[in-house]
Amino acid sequence: MRDDPPGAATVAPVLSESEVPLSPPPLLGLSALLRAAFHEEDLTVFVPELIKRAECERDAYAMLDLALIQQLRFQKENGLAVLGEALKLQQLFRIAGADDAEVRLLVFKTPGDLMANTPIECILDDAGFALDVLYVGPGLPWPPRLPPHDLVFVAISEADAHCSTLARLAGYLEGWPRPVLNAPQRIPRLSRSEAFEVLRGVPGLRMAATRRIERAALHAIAATTRPDGPLLPEIRFPIILRPLGSHAGTDLCRIDTPAEIARYLEQVAAQQFFVANFIDYASADGLYRKYRVVLIDGHPYVCHMGISRHWMVHYPYEEMKADPARRAEEALLMEHFDDDFVLRHGDALHAMQQRFGLDYVGFDCAETAAGELLVFEMANALVVHAMDDPALYPYKAAQMHKVFSAFHAMLRRHTELDA
Repeated sequence: MRDDPPGAATVAPVLSESEVPLSPPPLLGLSALLRAAFHEEDLTVFVPELIKRAECERDAYAMLDLALIQQLRFQKENGLAVLGEALKLQQLFRIAGADDAEVRLLVFKTPGDLMANTPIECILDDAGFALDVLYVGPGLPWPPRLPPHDLVFVAISEADAHCSTLARLAGYLEGWPRPVLNAPQRIPRLSRSEAFEVLRGVPGLRMAATRRIERAALHAIAATTRPDGPLLPEIRFPIILRPLGSHAGTDLCRIDTPAEIARYLEQVAAQQFFVANFIDYASADGLYRKYRVVLIDGHPYVCHMGISRHWMVHYPYEEMKADPARRAEEALLMEHFDDDFVLRHGDALHAMQQRFGLDYVGFDCAETAAGELLVFEMANALVVHAMDDPALYPYKAAQMHKVFSAFHAMLRRHTELDA
């Protein structure tokens, strides 16, 4: 491999058998470790053996597992440091399968936390495909050789820190002799503020006007803006405020007055934020219903629905676990999704696919009182999984099998088209 200086032209790579060991060291992997963490199993039981392999054998696969365990145990900085040490040893990892597998998939990732890349391992669990993961990004050499593969999947998520890597990867993959899924040049458009502009004007679809704003500008708004006045073009109180790069509701807050902005900034140290209009999407019964949907080759599939008394809906959570009626409603949604939800929002869903042009993308959404599809967030790295307790959610396994099977079929279809 070659360490290109910043801005250097990318050398066209060649396919080579030499990049992936025929029998890589054992790997617990993201899917198994995420499942164990989800079920609150003790991940530390794996640590002594992994440390031994990492220190004594300089085993990059052991470091990969250690990095994941540390992040899943909320030791993000330590986990990223261990991942960095692993990538000094190698950037290419055979995650699953053999060279004679039905589909040989090469996945591009970038170093980062658990939201930095599509968690594709959860979707491809037990698929039987050969899965090689190559890490690229700042400080990492761009490879002149790649392993044989049938198609490429770009897993790098939308983030400011990833823009330069995605731009360079777009040049690297230009004219690629194999199908490339989730073209890197399309991913930055998933940003909250950019997605609003991309989806502007779609009939039957609504997304809150969203802008980036600096901390100093928020302080100025808190000091001078009237509660009934505009904060920014198209944005008025009440608003939603969150730091750039935050996920899963971290430091997400509804704010109704300028004084609340000042109190919020006393608690949150971030320097850059997204500010958006708050849109009340409560149903007629006063409850909030939020859906997670993925588009696979343009077809929508529901992954879950959360029902809550609070506008900030996360899944799973105690309200769903405690209420059989809400779980029954989710089961009914999944059973009739294609002939109900998709029919009602078919034009909007088709427009979303046409405007973003990604082979795989997810979004969180709701429905307004007027029947519009209300999109909260577009993302290519949402966690899509089949880890829920089957005793509580007996209907989920079949739905997630449908989602995963659609993804597998997409890979096979693109492989066959290239044959």
